[in-house]
Amino acid sequence: MPATTATRRRTDAHALARLQRDHGKALYGFLLGLSFGDRHRAEDLLQETLFRAWTHPEALESGAHASVRPWLYTVGRRVAIDARRARLSRPVEIGPDVLEQSPADEDRTERSVAVLDVREALRSLSPDHRAVLVQIYFHGASVCEAAEALGVPAGTVKSRTHYALRALRDLLPGYGQGPVRIAG
Repeated sequence: MPATTATRRRTDAHALARLQRDHGKALYGFLLGLSFGDRHRAEDLLQETLFRAWTHPEALESGAHASVRPWLYTVGRRVAIDARRARLSRPVEIGPDVLEQSPADEDRTERSVAVLDVREALRSLSPDHRAVLVQIYFHGASVCEAAEALGVPAGTVKSRTHYALRALRDLLPGYGQGPVRIAG
């Protein structure tokens, strides 16, 4: 390995501090826009951009530009593009808190038993009460739509729904206090 590669030149620490002081705030604002307002990502991009400035003193010393800011913006934009491509090429990372929030696989046996219990309880209701529940909960009809379909006033649909749900609650004590919404 040649000696020049092993002992690569770096930007002077004072020059790098001056670069950060003169251009850091503007570069950070530019990178914040590229990272859609993600401050942490913008800070990472800024750090990587300044690292590249530190490892390439020839770009800063060339004197080709009146200001080094265009070079910094170009490097920052390329760093942002590379970071985005790297994120998109990897699968999404999730933490353990997301796994805890994920719905667990339902036990199909319990669901089947619940469906059978609800069907049996519905059979024990009067035909009028059963018809109202079928319209409201199984067909998703509103009170007015159910009233029209059954040929009764909306108030009758409301009262029949109330009494039918109360009867189901008594017939299905292990299923909680809310209305049963199991289709099947």
